[in-house]
Amino acid sequence: MKQKNRGLELLINDKHDGQLLFAVLKQELNASKPVIQDWVTHHRIKVNHDSVINNVIVKKGDRVFIDLQESEESSVIPEYGELDILFEDNHMLIVNKPAGIATHPNEEGQTGTLANVIAYHYQVNGETCKVRHVHRLDQDTSGAIVFAKHRLAHAILDQQLEKKTLKRTYTAIAHGKLKMKKGTIDSPIGRDRSHPTRRRVSPGGQAAVTHFKVIARNSKEQLSLVELELETGRTHQIRVHMASIGHPLAGDTLYGGGSMLLNRQALHARKVQAIHPITSELIVAEAPFPADIENLCHSYFS
Repeated sequence: MKQKNRGLELLINDKHDGQLLFAVLKQELNASKPVIQDWVTHHRIKVNHDSVINNVIVKKGDRVFIDLQESEESSVIPEYGELDILFEDNHMLIVNKPAGIATHPNEEGQTGTLANVIAYHYQVNGETCKVRHVHRLDQDTSGAIVFAKHRLAHAILDQQLEKKTLKRTYTAIAHGKLKMKKGTIDSPIGRDRSHPTRRRVSPGGQAAVTHFKVIARNSKEQLSLVELELETGRTHQIRVHMASIGHPLAGDTLYGGGSMLLNRQALHARKVQAIHPITSELIVAEAPFPADIENLCHSYFS
């Protein structure tokens, strides 16, 4: 398999001689049935330059081309803004989200989100793909976030997220001195019925697992600098889990944190690690600290 413009070309060899095309695409590209069906519907698969309209048998020497470039109309309104791009190619995009903006619109016509700025970025670069986020960050959490540029990349990255091979590492400043140097919080999270947006640890909630490691402590100010990795991606997961063990994040007033040091939760998605959905290369993207967290680290943990 090789990349060709914005698509992929596969030369059928002895291994796949006489097999059904869709089975080959599933094996070689990890393409799901819905993705393959979408390609067929939009005439994006060609065998020896002929469009495929059903599941044909391929023979040794056949050339299969899949056009990955999409021209779907997006409901996200393009809006000019600066993007801090950590990684980009024809298949995926990783950006460093600033604090204070939502990842994507929650209602039709909404602007002012990261997705709006990415839609503009695609537009000015002649890309007609939809804005497809693979995971999200809370509005006031900064850091690395992954977007897919087409259905195949989105499906594969979603699988990595489910299988925990797409790894997300966060840095947080928590109140108090954590006694354990490292540990795991394995507590289900559900909605807090007494508050419209808050979550809480609840036996009836969804499974949630967070691993933490203390990087530094400040005894005088009773603060801990913590590195965290997510196994699951529940809403407010790190914030809820840290508050549940008595160490809410600095600035996180929703979960009991004080606002003296920061006017948002002191949480930054420092690193994302994923296997590239097409090339299978390891992609590691690190997002530098924003000024507010960088200043706190310098003031209290240097």
